[in-house]
Amino acid sequence: MARALDIDLLRSFASVAETGALSRAAGRIGRSQAALSMQMKRLEELVGQPLLTRTGRGVVLTVQGERLLLHARRILSAHDDALAELSGGSLTGSLRFGCPDDYAQAFLPTLLRGFAQHHPAAAIEVICAATPRLQAQFDRGGLDLALVSVPLDAERTVLRRENLVWVGTRDATPLWSDPVPLALGDPDTLDHRAALTALDRVGRGYRIAYASGSLSGLLAVVRSGQAIAVLTRSAVPADLRILTPAGGLPALGRIGVTLRIDERHATPLARAFAKHVEAILPTA
Repeated sequence: MARALDIDLLRSFASVAETGALSRAAGRIGRSQAALSMQMKRLEELVGQPLLTRTGRGVVLTVQGERLLLHARRILSAHDDALAELSGGSLTGSLRFGCPDDYAQAFLPTLLRGFAQHHPAAAIEVICAATPRLQAQFDRGGLDLALVSVPLDAERTVLRRENLVWVGTRDATPLWSDPVPLALGDPDTLDHRAALTALDRVGRGYRIAYASGSLSGLLAVVRSGQAIAVLTRSAVPADLRILTPAGGLPALGRIGVTLRIDERHATPLARAFAKHVEAILPTA
């Protein structure tokens, strides 16, 4: 009779691998440690290889165990995705989603409202920050997925392309004198770098009147009429206006928007939200 990998055995094995101890894994999956130990023995007999090595601090995977873990994660991911999609069931759980402030104002209400209609029991914690901070949190494992800005020439796959634009008050002077007063994000953000590069390219003088990672702070400065800012076109508030090249300001170019997710460790909820973002986020 052909052998088959049992989903419950693989899920228990993945829990043992992630926690590094039978006792912690047993608590996570709601089984006794003795029952979990029997499951691991059955799995080893099924694959014909030793998968775990007991140590004084818990268990570690053998080389064969590491290889099986890669397969187990893919199998469990496909199984859970298929079950959720075909059953039409609502997903539960929580996830941490990183989103830059400008995209949060432009797209987040629609994204969250649409997802909640299909998965009302899911809890989504939204963290808003500049892309470099979100990328750092994602790299440390602090975010399940993150929407980030990227240079178009540095990323092959983007969900959306955004124009960067100069923004000022509706009654802003049509021709800014040198040096141009700027309200910009942190120095490592794309808006900051794009503004300085563009002005240097055409030889325009400038001064940074205000720099902050807070979009609300930047907008407050712009609304005061003391400086102009760089935003993505979709994030320009209705009470401000896009400044045209007629004011002597150089073109800023475009950036990309992409979604970061660790496919190896993503939960069914995180993958479902990623698919939702990819389907809903308007392209440009």
